[in-house]
Amino acid sequence: MLQNPYEGQMQNVYELEAGAADLLHKCREKIHAICAEHMHKPIRVQTLHGQTHDGILVHIDAYHIYLQMLPGHSRALLPYAYPGFNPYYSNVILPLALFDLLTIALLV
Repeated sequence: MLQNPYEGQMQNVYELEAGAADLLHKCREKIHAICAEHMHKPIRVQTLHGQTHDGILVHIDAYHIYLQMLPGHSRALLPYAYPGFNPYYSNVILPLALFDLLTIALLV
């Protein structure tokens, strides 16, 4: 019988503090509620990493928002790899993690 090399006690190398976990949970709930109010509207989001994305908010779940990219976006992979591809019209959906969002602005 082979022994499992991972048997034994685990040693945590990181554990999020309870207060920080509560704060992150509240932030996620707030972002989720704001996004739910603005479904199917054009928005601009900025991530914690400084990236900005414009699109139509088409879906939200517990962990992500989903943006339908606006015409002329540059997020598609190999945009000219397909015959008949029109770079000014596509139905690309970009998922973004709720925890990565820094700002959300309505495009008016």
